[in-house]
Amino acid sequence: MAQRWKAPVLVLLAATMAVTPPRAQSPSNNPPVNSANPAGSGAPAGSGIPAGLGRTNDIEYVERVLIARRDYQKALENLRLYYIQAGDLERTKWAEDELRQYHRIPKYAYRLELDVPPPNLSGNVNVTEANKLFTRAMQYKDKGMWGNEYIDNQRRAEILFQELLTKYPQSDKISDTAYQLGDIYESKAYKHYRRAAQYYERCYQWNPKTQHEARLRAARIYDKQINERARAIELYREVTTHETDPRRIQEATRRLTELSNGR
Repeated sequence: MAQRWKAPVLVLLAATMAVTPPRAQSPSNNPPVNSANPAGSGAPAGSGIPAGLGRTNDIEYVERVLIARRDYQKALENLRLYYIQAGDLERTKWAEDELRQYHRIPKYAYRLELDVPPPNLSGNVNVTEANKLFTRAMQYKDKGMWGNEYIDNQRRAEILFQELLTKYPQSDKISDTAYQLGDIYESKAYKHYRRAAQYYERCYQWNPKTQHEARLRAARIYDKQINERARAIELYREVTTHETDPRRIQEATRRLTELSNGR
């Protein structure tokens, strides 16, 4: 097993060496911090909530988690490289094992605006490095039928796709990448349904001419997984007016009829 992991670990590490800070800033509609109680209106003295942070606003907590994740991963990567250079094979293996377990831990997108890029990106440039990242990610995506092999490959693909979006937002691959990330987050390795739906939405927002069934898949998630019927109906209607695939239109029309009948 260690030998099978050697090359993939190197690939995974190379994909995650440059982790950027969160993409978005705090949304403007966040409730202001109560100046009389800097810990927040719901945080009495002695509650343990740091000054300046309140229960009504979680975004700073989430940003701290993102920074902690980045710093922990970077520290492990540096420790691994140190042991490699020192010729310490045993401790190198320990660091690699810990990195592997770190990447297997589910990492939730507590604030989607810090995870999902905005809808107004316009990727229309053929970027060679982005194309390479996309190809490498697809070599891992969906490979392995069960257990850790499948999960590990989904994690590798996710990291490479996210690197593409971070480094090359002008690439003409961003729409396809958003669709693949939606598929990954919807998969049994994640089941992050809100995250998946937003990436499906970015797919057709970034490329209105996409051939992927992103709009329909987003509608299914809002309908079946997170029970936001109003948004599902909106997207099913968009399928009937924006899509040309008869099968997609038929499914959306059928489901609209069922929803109108309370089913």
